[in-house]
Amino acid sequence: MLTLKIEIEKHIKKLVNPLKEEDDLQEALKLKLTKKELKLLKAWAYKANLDELKSQLNLDDKHYEELSLKLIKKLNQEKTKQAICI
Repeated sequence: MLTLKIEIEKHIKKLVNPLKEEDDLQEALKLKLTKKELKLLKAWAYKANLDELKSQLNLDDKHYEELSLKLIKKLNQEKTKQAICI
C-alpha cells in the first residue's frame, strides 16, 4: 500500500519529514480530509476508474475539479503535513 504515500508525495510541494506508516497515515487522513476527498486520493493512488468514481460520488467535471484542487490545498496545509508526517 505504498502507493498512497507516493500519491501524497506527488501533491505536496515541500515535505520536510517522512510520511507516517500506512495505517497511521490513513488514520491521520481520516481526521483531516472529508470522505469524498479521501476516496478521491485513494482512487488516484490505486489508479481507479475516475469516471466510475465521479458517478459513485455524484460529481460532474466541475465539482470533480473543485474537489481535486481543495484536496491538494489541504495536503499542502501545515496542519495537515504535521498530522501525516513523523
